[in-house]
Amino acid sequence: MDSNNGGLSSAERQHQTATDIARRKVLSAYSAAGMASPATKQTSSYKQAPIKTEISNQDWQKYHSAWQDYYQKYYSEYYAKAAKQYIETEKLKTKRDDHDKKLLENTHITQTSDKELVEASLKDFIRARAAKKFKFKKRSRHLIPIFSGISVVLIVLFMQYNRMIFAPIMAYISPGNTTDTGITAIDPTITEAPSAETKMIIPKLNVNVPILLNINNDERSVMNAMNNGVAHFSIPGANALPGQTGNFVVTGHSAGDIYSNNQYKFIFSGLERLNDGDLIYVNYQSVRYTYSVTKKETVEPTNVGALVYPTNKPIITLITCTPLGTDRYRLLVTAEQVNPAPAVSSETINSTPEQSDPQIIMPSNEK
Repeated sequence: MDSNNGGLSSAERQHQTATDIARRKVLSAYSAAGMASPATKQTSSYKQAPIKTEISNQDWQKYHSAWQDYYQKYYSEYYAKAAKQYIETEKLKTKRDDHDKKLLENTHITQTSDKELVEASLKDFIRARAAKKFKFKKRSRHLIPIFSGISVVLIVLFMQYNRMIFAPIMAYISPGNTTDTGITAIDPTITEAPSAETKMIIPKLNVNVPILLNINNDERSVMNAMNNGVAHFSIPGANALPGQTGNFVVTGHSAGDIYSNNQYKFIFSGLERLNDGDLIYVNYQSVRYTYSVTKKETVEPTNVGALVYPTNKPIITLITCTPLGTDRYRLLVTAEQVNPAPAVSSETINSTPEQSDPQIIMPSNEK
């Protein structure tokens, strides 16, 4: 109950208001019918005796119709408002759904547009790259013969002159590809060889290579021998063997093509580094012979007479091509035997250049 409104609740006040409206409508209906209202009758009852009045069926019908009109109008307005509110709510919901749907469609359209834009950009990029590459190829076709010619020239130059590049380098590397790092510690006083294999050892050049003996001095035989080590180059007047009085001549390559499979193609590339007093060792028939360098000279390939001269000592001469990478000249390195101490022969081998064959040419590098 609400004390501020006569002790009535909100619902009771609404009910009272509705009753008052109904009462006024009923009174109005009675007035229209020419009947005294119950309130008028009640007032007049104090002035005169009560009079019995019969209400006809028509009056009751009008009374009933008035109440029906009231309730019909009241509830019609209520449901009309409810329906209107419902319709507005539905319209708002429909509008919101339409907005969301439109927004989703716009988003989808935007995503589709972005995707199409990316695809179009990618296609344009690929097309531009292809066009640029095609133009480059079209322009480069005119340069193909030039580049081909330059490539051929470079290949030919490399094949012809690669040994001039690599030979000086190999002169300061292990020419014989040996892994024996102990050859620099050889005792020159030891005369016993560790094996019966015939080989040459030059500690300063890190050379440890087999010597092939007793071969013909024709070009093919000497070349085949130098593919497997160094070769004994025997000619009249210079055909001694290790330990014998006379000149023991050994030849080896100083340069070869880098793509050649001959592992000894650079074996004598470092001979120019030998100086007087440097030691050369030769193992022959289980004996180690030690030689000491005495001189170096450069001669023409046909000057085989430089290998033939009078001597009463065992000596060794090493031959190779010079300058490095070419076969224009021959470098001769001569050394005398110092161990075992040679017995000086009373007989001097008195060979002269005239005794040598003028048709013989000193061996050269690989062709």
